Amino acid sequence: MLLPAIDIIDGKCVRLTKGDYATQTTYDASPVDMVKRMVDSGFGRIHAVDLSGARQGHPTALNTLEKMAAVNGASIEWGGGLKTDSDLRDLFNAGATWAVIGSVAARQPLLFNHWLCEYGPDTMVLGADLRDGKVAVSGWTADEELTADELINRFRPLGLNQVIVTDISRDGMLQGPNFDLYTTLRATHPDIIFTVSGGISSTADIRRCLELGLPRVIVGKALYEGHITLGEMQQLQEEFTTR
Repeated sequence: MLLPAIDIIDGKCVRLTKGDYATQTTYDASPVDMVKRMVDSGFGRIHAVDLSGARQGHPTALNTLEKMAAVNGASIEWGGGLKTDSDLRDLFNAGATWAVIGSVAARQPLLFNHWLCEYGPDTMVLGADLRDGKVAVSGWTADEELTADELINRFRPLGLNQVIVTDISRDGMLQGPNFDLYTTLRATHPDIIFTVSGGISSTADIRRCLELGLPRVIVGKALYEGHITLGEMQQLQEEFTTR
């Protein structure tokens, strides 16, 4: 499954490089317009991140989420700044279908355990953002002494089955993803559905994910910079669904 990505700061579509807010590139299309384009091209599940919320530690773009989720045919996977029970309730009330949780899982595992039990593993997605093999949190502004394996193993007993792994060193670089990282994780945790995030630069990268049996791939900067078109993604999506 291919997931087109929308990163949001101040209600606008942006992309960063290696998670550095100083490298922000802002694009003309609004998040709602992008959702409409993506849905029209056959993409129902859309990955979205509230970058302002991730940095500030609380959701800042739920009004934008409401408009995005209101687009007919759109199902939104949303992360960024989700820290409390009320944050999560507000997120789902605003129309999100899935919640991506990173910092809370790393720093407050009991709370994420509670959310997994309350909302179910089909709704909760673990976000493991890695810098030099260690988990980064708070919008990638802080690091934890925790590996992806250690983070995942905390929650597998409660049914965790969806994990987005971002190699921060590849994010926004358009140099290809860290294939070795994902194949190793998949071999170690065969019951987990991993999403490749960071570095996709071309249709060749997507085809390589397909060949390696990596079931989900997020496409962000390559789409916005014209390295990959929605039409090309649509054709590749068909290959994912037939495998």
